[in-house]
Formats: sequence, structure tokens, C-alpha cells
Amino acid sequence: MLQPIMHIIKQKNIVLASASPRRKELIENIGLKVTLCPSNFEENLDPKKFNSFSEFVEETALQKVLEVEHRLNIGENKPDVIIGADTMVTLDGVMFGKPGSESEAFEMLSKLSGKSHTVYTGVVVKTINKVVKFTEKTDVTFGKLDDKQIHGYIDSGEPMDKAGGYGIQGVGGTFVERVDGDYFTVVGLPLYRLCSVLYDIFKHEKLKST
Repeated sequence: MLQPIMHIIKQKNIVLASASPRRKELIENIGLKVTLCPSNFEENLDPKKFNSFSEFVEETALQKVLEVEHRLNIGENKPDVIIGADTMVTLDGVMFGKPGSESEAFEMLSKLSGKSHTVYTGVVVKTINKVVKFTEKTDVTFGKLDDKQIHGYIDSGEPMDKAGGYGIQGVGGTFVERVDGDYFTVVGLPLYRLCSVLYDIFKHEKLKST
């Protein structure tokens, strides 16, 4: 999708406001060079103050981007593009973040067992003079899990830094019976929408250079 503007966007200093190697790998897999800059934003927004899950994840992603922009704009090598994302798992109207303990991870995974849940990923793309926000959501269905399977997975350590207590791109993917929607939304960065946004932003710059 980005091939017509790749010579333009490859010249950009792209920063990912994240500590996630998974998101970095997704961007690099499409041919872009990106620098990780974890945000210091505390992610302490109150979900009850937002009208929807989409608004919540988009605002969280925006605050990550703004915090990183504030720090990096002090230096000489200012970013041309900052990308931020926030992923949240929801079940029956309840948000599941990253588990704070193994017992919380067990509780989350037990609730997800044998059910369908919805994953929201909000993304913000900020350039010098433009901010684009969007959310993608994907439904994920887990097979039925017994306690031994859940405890075994928790013992692997994988659930502890993942929204909802699982990583679909890792061992947690073995729990997934079905995915309805963009798989990459569940990983944490919906590539189709991201590339669509980047193309819309920079296709005009391509036209100016011809």
C-alpha cells in the first residue's frame, strides 16, 4: 500500500511512542524504519469519563504521543511522525488491562475462557501540522480452558505485560479459536488503517515533488 510513497516516507524520522517490540516489528515488516521511545504517560485516565471504549483508547494513545513529542522536541533530531497506540480487551462491557498479579491474570483468562471478547486498539498519528486518530476493534473467541492450562500459561510469564492477560502472537494464540476482524488490531497495531492514514498524509507530498 505504501510503495508509491515509500521514497518519501523512508526519509522521515518516525518515532513510535511505545516500549513494545511487537509494534516496532510490525512497522519494520512493512519496510519502514522506526525508533522506539517509550512514553512516560502514566495511563491513569478514568474510563468512566469517556462515552466509549474507542474514545478511551484514542485519548490514551494521544497522551502517549504528546508526552513523547514534548520530550523529543527539546532535542535537535525532532521527529517528523509520532505514532502512538493503546490496546484494551473488553468483555461484557468491562475493560481488561494488563494484569497486576498472577491471580489477576488467572481471573481474566478464566473469564475469557470459552467466550468471545472484543479488542480495541486506538492509534494516533501526529505530524508537524496534523493529528489523525482512529480505533479498530476485533472480536476474538477463546476455546474452553481448564485451570491447569491457564496456570501453565501464567507460569510462562507471557500474560503479565499483555492487555487481557494474553498475547495472540505468542503462546496465548493457542487459546484462540476464532478471530473476526483485523488480526493486527489484537497484536496492538492495525496495519491496514495505519498504512491508509500514512498514505493519505504523504501522498500529497509526493505530488508536490513531481
